[in-house]
Parts: sequence; C-alpha cells; structure tokens
Amino acid sequence: MHRRRFLQAGSAGVAAFSSVGGLAAEFAGAEPKRVGLIGCGWYGKADLFRLVQVAPVEIVSLCDVDTSMLAGAAEMAAARQTSKKTPRTYADYREMLKEQDLDIVLVATPDHWHPLAMIAAVESGADVYVQKPISVDVAEGQAMLAAARKHKRVVQVGTQRRSTPHIIEARDRIINEDKLGKIGLVEIYCYYHMRAKGNPPDTAPPESLDYEMWTGPAPMRPYNALVHPRRWRSFTEYGNGIVGDMCIHMLDMVRWMLGLGWPKRISSAGGILLDKQSKANIPDTQTATFEFNDLPVIWQHRTWGHAADPKYPWGATFYGDKGTLKVGLQSYDFTPMGQGKPIHGDVVMELDQYPEDRTEKDLETHVAPAIRGHMQDFLKAIGTRGKPVADIEQGYISTASCILANNALRLGRTLAWDEQAGRVVGDDQANALLSRPYRQPWIHP
Repeated sequence: MHRRRFLQAGSAGVAAFSSVGGLAAEFAGAEPKRVGLIGCGWYGKADLFRLVQVAPVEIVSLCDVDTSMLAGAAEMAAARQTSKKTPRTYADYREMLKEQDLDIVLVATPDHWHPLAMIAAVESGADVYVQKPISVDVAEGQAMLAAARKHKRVVQVGTQRRSTPHIIEARDRIINEDKLGKIGLVEIYCYYHMRAKGNPPDTAPPESLDYEMWTGPAPMRPYNALVHPRRWRSFTEYGNGIVGDMCIHMLDMVRWMLGLGWPKRISSAGGILLDKQSKANIPDTQTATFEFNDLPVIWQHRTWGHAADPKYPWGATFYGDKGTLKVGLQSYDFTPMGQGKPIHGDVVMELDQYPEDRTEKDLETHVAPAIRGHMQDFLKAIGTRGKPVADIEQGYISTASCILANNALRLGRTLAWDEQAGRVVGDDQANALLSRPYRQPWIHP
C-alpha cells in the first residue's frame, strides 16, 4: 500500500492550518458569528475559547444542566470575549435553540447527548462543531449525517488530529513522500491509566446538577461521584469506553493520513481483566483489529502497567518496508531501514502567540494549536459552504468503526461491514446492536 498518491492532497491541511491571517482578513468588517455552547464542562470551554482566539465571534448563549458549571462558564466567557457581555444561560438546549439566532453551535456534552443536541442545532439553522465520538450507537450517527445533509449545514467533528501541525507535517514529510514504502501494518494504542478506580457509595446528586436531564436518553443509574464531572466515560451507559474515547482519535488520524475509508472487517478481544473491584464497567484491557483490505490497523489499550514506549503512550506506529513512523501528540519520529537519516518533529505550543493558554484552567496546552487549526478549518468551510477536514461523514465512519469493535467484543466474533447498506453482513444479532433503546420520553433519531 504505497502512499505517494496522497502527496497533492497533503498540502490542504497545511493551508487550512496556516490561515490565521487569511481568516482575519475574511472577517474584517463582517458581523461577528453568534455562538452558542451546549455542555460547559472541561472540553466545551477549551473548544469555545480556541474559537474566540481565531475569529471575532460573539458568545451569545451557554447551556448546561449543572448550574455551578454554567455560571462559571458564563463568567469566563464574559472575560474572554471582546464585548465583555455575559452570555444568556440555559438549562435546556431546546430552549436555547428556540431563539434561532445562533450561527454556530458547539456540542460538548457527554457522548450520550451528542446526537439529539447536534440534530436539533442543525435543524435550528446553525453550523455545528460536535465533539467525538459523535454517538454511542451506529444508527444515531447515520441520523446525524442525514440531518446535516438535509439541512445543508457544515458540521465539524472534534477529531483534531487532522488539524495538528506536527502531525500534518509527519503526513506530508514522511507518508506522502513515500519514505515508508509499502505499509503493511499500523498499530494504534493508549496506555494512559484513565479508567475510574474505586467503588464509592451511590449518593444523592449535588444540588447544582439536574441529574434527570443529565441522564437524558441514557439508562438511569443511581448518581455516583465517579460519574460527574468528567469521569462518566468509565461507564458504558454514557459512551463507548476507551475505544470510543481514545481509539477514535488514532483510528481517525490513520484513516486521514492514509486516505482510508471504512474497514471491511472488525474484531476485538479483552474485558475487565485486572481491575475487577472498581464500579467502572468499561474494559481495562482491549485489542481491536480494523481490516482495510490488505492493511490491518490494530488497537490496544491497557489502563495498567507501563506503556510499550514511554515517549508514545498514546499514538500510532506505521510499519513500512522502508521505515517506521511513530506519531503522538507531543512529537513524531521516523526511523528508516538501512542507511537513511532519522527525522524528528515536535509539537509547537504557541504559548507566545496565545499567552492566555498559560493560565487557562485545565487546558491541554499541547493540544490547543490543534483545536485552533480545527476551528480555522471549520470557519473556512462555513465561508465556502464546503466540507471541513473532519466532516460529519468522516466522524461517522470513525465513530461507527469503534462502536462495531465494542460490539464484536460483546458478541465474541468478527463483524463484516457493508458500508453501502450500513449493516453488518449476515448477522441479525449484530445488526440489533446498531441501535440501543432510549429512556422515555426521549426518542431515538
């Protein structure tokens, strides 16, 4: 699988990323885009304030089911935006969208809320930036793609590895210049100890949290401090585990770097093999194989033990007959076979250009440039009414592939995917898992 044919396509990502000045010129004299955010937690604010950094937008509306989180976000938004106006605040995204006065909506809720919020936002006439994974079942993703196309809205998915400067460089400099030769295997992995530990007692939810609305269409569990805020990813009721949270980034990155579409066959193995005492119910150990014709892409995560390479605890390794490429969030390294010269690249964090990154609470400073680049690409697509680099269709493919891996683990067998039909080939039991029941009164899209 030689990759020289992607060379010409490679310049597109660099152009999108290096367009700060161009965007400033485009927005000069224009009315600021009116922005709303649904989900004002950690990553919602990270996305919102990166958008503020690259375009003269006005933060008009904020929505969250936690009043404390919402108030804090409103205060931060007023301080960060040029107008210093405090945004309107809402406890229900439907009330926010009824105003129909937003140009852009960011969706950064827990995963189980992404589909309903994103579909409602495009129906209201807004363009949308939705966090990954786009959904917790495959049918939701199909409905989200259909809604974006029906309403002719630009939808960017938060798989920002496609807009990470040093990763764009690795693609263009190594893969597109055919330094790897024929690629026979890609390994993707995450060894972070990120699964919630412990088994604290269930309690009443905090007074600031509307737990009924927070749960929404997901199965109702007793409230537990492990769930809110931020650690809900450790429960299958609200997301797709570490495969849905971390594998999707690396699988999507590999698909983009190599120009891959859907995997043909997906298998997975693993489970809760080590930490059996925790209340968390997602696998602590899992492998998954995504078969793209003659190229297997193999995922592994462990929430225990050492990383295979401490320098690359979360990343991808491309094995070619001319060399090996490792890509992570902090750097990339190319090691040639034979006498060639190794090539190394590092993340550039842009702290001098954006000094507020230094003090923003909980911001991943090494990821901020990627989010900015992703927002720039999103804004350019809005301007042209074209598809952004992480268009909703690409987000659907990467999300659904990860969900199918979890379903393969659950069923204990390999699944063959028919991308035209949007179904698993010859497997009624697997197809029954493409849509999960919603809790009343919420209706599955």
